[in-house]
Amino acid sequence: MSQIRMPALFLGHGSPMNVLEDNIYTEAWRKLGETLPRPKAILAVSAHWYTRGTAVTAMEKPRTIHDFGGFPQALFDTHYPALGSPALAQQVAELLAPVEVRLDQEWGFDHGSWGVVIKMYPDADIPMIQLSVDGTKPPAYHFELGRKLAALREQGVMIIASGNVVHNLRMVRWQGSAEAYPWATSFNQYVRDNLSWQGPTEEHPLVNFMDHEGAELSNPTPEHYLPLLYILGSRAADEAVSIPVDGIEMASLSMLSVQVG
Repeated sequence: MSQIRMPALFLGHGSPMNVLEDNIYTEAWRKLGETLPRPKAILAVSAHWYTRGTAVTAMEKPRTIHDFGGFPQALFDTHYPALGSPALAQQVAELLAPVEVRLDQEWGFDHGSWGVVIKMYPDADIPMIQLSVDGTKPPAYHFELGRKLAALREQGVMIIASGNVVHNLRMVRWQGSAEAYPWATSFNQYVRDNLSWQGPTEEHPLVNFMDHEGAELSNPTPEHYLPLLYILGSRAADEAVSIPVDGIEMASLSMLSVQVG
């Protein structure tokens, strides 16, 4: 029996408080976990492991990292004890060659990974590894790594990337239902409009995202945007792209989620 190709997901993770809260975004993630084919393992790509060089977690029992402050104690008391997979980590390193991939024994799962996966698979019973995002490389590099990782999807591995395509914390409006900035709305729509684009990597509008007039304000630094490119890079030519949920919170934080396959 042939293996089902696993979907690939980009989830706009937003505030760590989504771990404790139930809202339209966490409900969408929960439904994905209930309705998508169950993966044998998960490869997470998180905005919060932004490194020099590329690394992948390769320990048997990764720790839960609470990489935030000023939140309720209940959030720090929450752990995600999924097992790691040294064998899958080694396979990732081989797939990404000649990129040198460090087999990491220290990091674990930061809130960009466990904070969304805990809603999809709350029992933490699927092995998971996490890949870092090399902050020294241009966008096309991350898209091409996604192409190389696509082979994992044919083997029962779900790729789940996490960030926010609009992420400007300096311009957040903390008042409840603040209206989104026009530049945030415009850039978010630009991403939506170009998710299905196909052509050479160097011409992809979302690889060249800084060409958009709203990109600099939407992404003062690129680490929350780049995980999306791994998902788009992993897309096969025949695959549909859909949007499980979308919204802009606090005026400058996009919660757009993207599903490939």
